[in-house]
Amino acid sequence: MQTCPSCGHENAAGARFCNACAAPLPASAPALIEERKIVTVLFVDVVGFTARSEQLDPEDVRAIQTPYFARVRAAVESFGGTVEKYIGDAVMAVFGAPVAHGDDPERAVRAALAILERLDLDVRIAVNTGEALVSVSANPAQGEGLVAGDVVNTAARLQSAAPVNGVLVGAETYHATRTAMAYEPLEPVLAKGKQEPVPVWRALGPRADLGAGASAGAPMLGRTSELETLLGIWERVVCDKRPQLVTLFGPAGIGKSRLSSEFTTAVQKADGRVVWGRSLPYGEMTPYGSFAAQIKQMVGMFDTDETDVACAKLERAVEAALRAGDARDVAAHLAMLIGVGREGTAGDRQTLFYSARRYVEAMAIEQPTVLVFEDIHLAASSMLDLLEMLASRVRDVPLLLLTQARPELLSVRPAWGGGLPAYSALQLEPLAAEHTAELARRLFKTAGAQAQRIAELAETAEGNPLFVEELVAALAEGRAESGQLPTSIRNIVAARIDALPTPERDALLDASVAGKVFWPGAIGAATGETLDALEGRDLIRRDPVSRLGSQHPQFTFKHQLIREVAYATLPRARRRERHEAIAVFLEEAVAETGDVAPALGHHWYEAGDLERASRYYVAAGDVASRGWAKEQAALYYQQALGAIPESDRELRREVAKRYAVAAQGALHVPEMLAGRGGPRTTENRPE
Repeated sequence: MQTCPSCGHENAAGARFCNACAAPLPASAPALIEERKIVTVLFVDVVGFTARSEQLDPEDVRAIQTPYFARVRAAVESFGGTVEKYIGDAVMAVFGAPVAHGDDPERAVRAALAILERLDLDVRIAVNTGEALVSVSANPAQGEGLVAGDVVNTAARLQSAAPVNGVLVGAETYHATRTAMAYEPLEPVLAKGKQEPVPVWRALGPRADLGAGASAGAPMLGRTSELETLLGIWERVVCDKRPQLVTLFGPAGIGKSRLSSEFTTAVQKADGRVVWGRSLPYGEMTPYGSFAAQIKQMVGMFDTDETDVACAKLERAVEAALRAGDARDVAAHLAMLIGVGREGTAGDRQTLFYSARRYVEAMAIEQPTVLVFEDIHLAASSMLDLLEMLASRVRDVPLLLLTQARPELLSVRPAWGGGLPAYSALQLEPLAAEHTAELARRLFKTAGAQAQRIAELAETAEGNPLFVEELVAALAEGRAESGQLPTSIRNIVAARIDALPTPERDALLDASVAGKVFWPGAIGAATGETLDALEGRDLIRRDPVSRLGSQHPQFTFKHQLIREVAYATLPRARRRERHEAIAVFLEEAVAETGDVAPALGHHWYEAGDLERASRYYVAAGDVASRGWAKEQAALYYQQALGAIPESDRELRREVAKRYAVAAQGALHVPEMLAGRGGPRTTENRPE
C-alpha cells in the first residue's frame, strides 16, 4: 500500500496518482513483495468463551467481544505490534513485521502482560519468536495475511497450553528477553506436529529496567581511556561546580550502559548521587519520560501511587529541597511536567523548565549529582530541549548530565550539544580484537563452559560486547550448531536496516548478495547518491582502489553482520535473481575470469545454473592447484562435484581424480614447508 502525502489515503502498491485526491504519488523504489524476517507472534484467547457463547444472544456476544478486541489491539499497538487477524475469540498479533525494532520479543512480552492487566476476562496468552516469510505489502486490516511459518503454528500450540491468565513463551523469546523480563521455567509442552517437547517459560514481569544488565556478568574491557575521561570530567564538575553535558555515542550493544555503570559506581563510592532515566520507544506517559522517572525516584514516587499520594510526595520533597516560598508552585509545575498534575496550567513551557532547573539545582547543592539519560535518540524533541536547557542554564552546582545515544540522534538533531559552554561527546569504538577474544574467554568461564571457536566468534562479533555475550551464550547453551546468528543480534541489525529509506534499504539488500565487497554495476538500481548516503550512515565504505578498475568503484560492508542480516532478509527467489545478475556482471566486467572463478562458481550455483557453476569451480581448483594451494584446490573440486549431475559420469570421474590429487598434495605441503619433504621438484609433486 502507498499512503498519499497530501490526504493520507491508502492506495494500491504501484499507483501513480491518489484515488481520493488525484495528487501524484511519490516515486519510490519498489519494495520486495516478500521478505524473510525474525518475527515474534502473540496469541491471546479467552478461556471457555465458545461454551459460554452458546448460552448467549448474539448481541450479548458482540457486546463482550468488542471491548475485548479493542483493549487487546490497543495494548498490542502501544508496544509497536500489529494485529494480524481475529479467529473467533482469539487474536493473533505480530511484532517485527513489516518493520523490525530491535527489541520486538521484549515488546511482545510486555504487550502480553499489559493485556492481562487491561482485561477482566480469563485468557491464555503465548509469545513465540522465529523466522517467517513476511508479505510486505499485506494489509492486515483487510484480512490479508502478514506472516507465514512454523513460528505461527507453534505460537498457536503454546497458547492452548498456557496457564489461565498466564503468558507462556518459547525458547527464542526467552533467550532474547531474559535480561529484561523475569521468568519461571515450566514443563515442556507436547505440541501437535512437533517431534520433541517444546521448552517453555512463564513470564512473571519486567526486571528493574534502569541500567539493567549493564554490569551483569560481563567484565568491562578496552574502555580504560573513556572511563578515565569521564572520571576526569566528574572531578572538574565537583571541584569547579561547573555543570557538564556528556553524550556517549555508539551503536546498540557497544557498551554505553556498561561504561556508564562502571563510571556511576565510582561516583557513588565517592558519595555522589546517581539517578537513572531511560527514554522508551513505547509506553511513555509523558514527553519527558526519562526525566519523569528520575524525579519519581528522587521523591520516592511509584507508578502505583494514587494521584493525591504522588502529588503529596512531590510537594514534600520540593519544599524540603528549596525551602522557599514558591516551593508549592515549583512542585505544581513539576507535576505537570512529569504527568501527575491534577489541574492547573503554566503560562508557557519556559515556566515549567525553570521549575525543573530549580529542583535539579537544589538536588546538586545538597549532593554532587549525576543524572543518567539512556537512549536519548528515542526521546521526544521536548525532552531534548529540556536537557539542553538544563545544560545551558544550571550554574555553580556539581551536576553532570550523562546521556547515551545511538548515532541516529544526529540525524534528527544535527546540532545536538552545539553552542553549549560545557559539552563533551565520546564516541565508543568497537573493542580491539584482543579485548574481544579475552571478553569471550571470560564469559565462557563465567558460564561454566569450555571456551570454543574464539577466533571465529571474535571475528563475527566485530568488537561489539553485546554480540560477544549473545554469541557466547548461544555456544555455551548449544544453540549455535546451525551457524545462524542469535535472534537478539539479528533483531538489532535488522532494525537498523529497516529504518533506512526505501532506495537505500533496497540497495543494501541487493548489495548483500554480492558479498562483503561489491560494485555498483552489480546491484543495478543503486545510484551514486544512494551509496553515498549509505556510506554517510557508516554502513558501507568506499575502497580507495577497486579490483575492477576505476570505471567500477568498489565498496565494502563496514560489518559482515550487516551483510549477513541483509542477505537473510531476501527470499530465495530474489536471491537467485540477484546472484545471476551479479554473475553476468562479473563475466562482462573482467577480461579473464581466472581470478574471480570462485566467485562466479558461487554465484552461478546460488542462481541455480549448476553447469556453469561446476565449470567455474573446476577452473578455480586448477588455478589453486597450480599455485600449490592444494587444500583450497581440493575444496573447489569438492564444490564442483556437488554441482555436476550424477549422470555426467565422465566429468565426475575426472574432477574426482583432480580432487584426490589435490587432497593428497595438501597432506604433504606441511612436511615440505618444514623441510622434511625433500626439494620441491616436479618429481616430488603428486600427479
